[in-house]
Amino acid sequence: MTSRERVLAALHHQETDRVPIDLSGHRSSGIAAIAYAQLRQYLGLPRRPIRVYDAVQQLAIVDEDVLQLFHVDTIELGRAFALEDRHWHEWTLPDGTPCLIPIWVQPQKENGEWVVRSARGNLLARMPEGCLYFEQVHYPFAEADDLDHLPEAFEESMWMAMKSPPGPLVAGPDGPQILAEGARRLRQQTDRAIIGLFGGNLLETGQFLYRNDIFFLLLAGQPQRAHEFLDRLVALHLANLERFLGAVGECIDIILFGDDLGMQRGPQISPAMYREFFQPRQRLMWRRVKELAPHVRIMLHCCGGVRELLPGLIEAGMEAINPVQISCRGMDPAELKRDFGPRLTFWGGGCDTREIMAHGSPAQVKDHVRRLLDIWRPGGGYVFQQVHNILADVPPQNIVAMYEAVLQS
Repeated sequence: MTSRERVLAALHHQETDRVPIDLSGHRSSGIAAIAYAQLRQYLGLPRRPIRVYDAVQQLAIVDEDVLQLFHVDTIELGRAFALEDRHWHEWTLPDGTPCLIPIWVQPQKENGEWVVRSARGNLLARMPEGCLYFEQVHYPFAEADDLDHLPEAFEESMWMAMKSPPGPLVAGPDGPQILAEGARRLRQQTDRAIIGLFGGNLLETGQFLYRNDIFFLLLAGQPQRAHEFLDRLVALHLANLERFLGAVGECIDIILFGDDLGMQRGPQISPAMYREFFQPRQRLMWRRVKELAPHVRIMLHCCGGVRELLPGLIEAGMEAINPVQISCRGMDPAELKRDFGPRLTFWGGGCDTREIMAHGSPAQVKDHVRRLLDIWRPGGGYVFQQVHNILADVPPQNIVAMYEAVLQS
């Protein structure tokens, strides 16, 4: 099977010649740049500039030699863009490793810490000394919202202002043409399954703009205002969806939406609140995907314990979920596979990154992965990735052990 055939077969709940593998196919299956530099050195691979495409999480672009070594079956659409040296500038990772970041992301040192400011001068994000990631510090709707200027508010929030490629390269009237050309070029160059990152976040966008606590209060105490905000937001998402799929729909295999609905102990919201505020709007977006590009599969990035929400998400049109955070309440792999396996592709849950990858031995990693694959693989409906990104403190020998376990299974 080709990589694309392997992934698509899994999404159609067919068993494959081997388990399909995702590494860096989206921004929650990647690897921290610090860990990636150490991995390349451990593998004895040639030195190459470390390109950090996601500055918030400091994720590295995984080079072709590593993708081939680990038999990776996926690729992100963003890899078709920012291919020239002029799109990158020098920066330094928290451990002192030199790297490159997109030219449109301009962290500055202030009072001994890295900060990022918006075009208006607002402090959006900070990374204090000793930290490994940027954290959001500005919420444009925290004091008062302005729904008439919702698009402008996006540029005042860390997660939406610090863009990964293609980022501003596809802004403006020529954007759809540039997107389409890049997508066609990538499709011709690879037989990997192409994942188009879209977003379409609902709960999280409210949290990014209002702040978590304030948005929860809005949902619970001012539902009419919350519905108005979400209606305005979905209208923007649908317009962007038309533009995005109109340009790349023929060239991608999976479209990725995002919304972290869970926590360690379970959902952030009740099933009733999900069905009132979010399910109808997700259904609207996901139906439109199928109208515009019927072949494209719908995946939702959704962290945390979300078992109680899965029936509603499946009803809304979700076909695959990642990262399948198996350490959370209600996310037991055997129970999830038993209860939802026929209707849902699990994309992740292949290795616990928080404890096993960071603190276990290579032998423990291999045993852990093999036991999970025995649960996930039967009957198809499974794509391997670790639970979320490989973090900066994960030893390279454990990364290698993880992929060896998958490829030997």
